[in-house]
Amino acid sequence: MSRFSKNATDFNRRRFLKRSLTAGAVTAGSHFLVPGISAAGQEGQDRRPITRGDIAILRFLAAAEILETDLWQQYNELVGVNAASSGYLAALSVLDEDMNQYVSDNTDDEVSHERFLNAYLESKGAPPVDLEPFRTLPSSAATGAQQIGRLTNLMQLTVDTSWWTRYRSQRNPDLGATFPQAIPSLNVGQHPAIPRNDGELGDPNAITSHVQAIANTAAFHFAFIEQGGSSLYAAMTQKATNLEVLRIIVSIGPTETAHFQTWHDKAGNAPAVTDGALVFPDLEAGPFEDDELFKKNLIMPEPCDFLSPSLPRCSIVRPTSTAHAAMNAVMALTHDGLFIGQSQEFFQTLRALAAEADAARRLG
Repeated sequence: MSRFSKNATDFNRRRFLKRSLTAGAVTAGSHFLVPGISAAGQEGQDRRPITRGDIAILRFLAAAEILETDLWQQYNELVGVNAASSGYLAALSVLDEDMNQYVSDNTDDEVSHERFLNAYLESKGAPPVDLEPFRTLPSSAATGAQQIGRLTNLMQLTVDTSWWTRYRSQRNPDLGATFPQAIPSLNVGQHPAIPRNDGELGDPNAITSHVQAIANTAAFHFAFIEQGGSSLYAAMTQKATNLEVLRIIVSIGPTETAHFQTWHDKAGNAPAVTDGALVFPDLEAGPFEDDELFKKNLIMPEPCDFLSPSLPRCSIVRPTSTAHAAMNAVMALTHDGLFIGQSQEFFQTLRALAAEADAARRLG
């Protein structure tokens, strides 16, 4: 459980929420410049100061990276390169024998993003993002999991798998298109992506259907998280004013896309398995056999409509629309079940950060 006492947690929440909302009041107008923050010393001739909108963008991205770090650390504790051997790791290894290395590397990347963004904010005299008061969710009781408070919940997920068909389609969500779920039953109900306890793993010498379903859920969740990061960074790029801030966003964003490409490939290796109402079908058989929206080896973005259907189709990250991009990210993560058990103060804080980022406007 959380290392904060109830009274300390309540006090810290109130103090953090007050500070966050106060910051929101001064960052909402991105056309005002942050006093004392300039772009001097950056490459190129651009000398435009960092705007309040730039700071709001970086603060929301820092919050997103803190949340990503929290969830990836939970995966890493159970299946990373230093994790104890278990049926869960064996089930993930069915998808790829190097899954433990990939999980460890993805975790390291998110930790570096979180630390850099907050350190950069502080270096410019801006407040870093602190979500520690909300680290109150329980950990898995499985061997290897640290018994500490968490920000995210990986044991009650409702995973949106429409990213699979979206990236195989010639249509674009920015132009109003919608897409079917690759795994419909994963988008209904609440499913664990990590074992809740050792008893759930069963016989350590055998991979049960239940354990394989947990591993398959994790694989599709890995890709869901990282494709969302790819779109978020692409959207925030279009709102930044200062050249150095822009450089940060366009430098971190492609690593999210690299993560997505890896997990997209691995999710395609998830074996067909049924665990109660949760069904992972064989996407190469039956009604899926000749449907390109489900084809496993189409892991590179298919060309789709971009900006206008009258223009040639183009292979891109999608969506990239800037409208409500930050708030849509919060809504997607909330629907995912990541925040089940969190307080209203947590949601208010996250929405305030998102609203500030969405209010940012590119100047000049």
